[in-house]
Amino acid sequence: MATPKKRTGKAKQNARRANWKGAVPATTTCPNCKAVVLTHTVCPECGYYKDGFASNKKAETEVKEEVKVEEVKEEKEVKKTRKPRAKKAETTETVETEKAEEIVEAEEKTEE
Repeated sequence: MATPKKRTGKAKQNARRANWKGAVPATTTCPNCKAVVLTHTVCPECGYYKDGFASNKKAETEVKEEVKVEEVKEEKEVKKTRKPRAKKAETTETVETEKAEEIVEAEEKTEE
């Protein structure tokens, strides 16, 4: 097998690869739901293909949507019943200053 005598430069390599272009896939619109669909494929939105329905996609999505609505309602109910979170523990500095203030107040009351 032949081996190259010299390394191919970046410019030559990139010039050769400049003609590699991606093709845009052919699309059409679904005659049933007007969604954009690849040609010769079943519509992912409604399941329609040529002169009829190839799958029961529409019925399945309706059932899934009903289940999702019920789940959302349940989540909202759970959120309402959830107890509020406890506040983070106070730092020791604030606790010490509060205790010191209480002691000062108690001393002032005893002096009166």
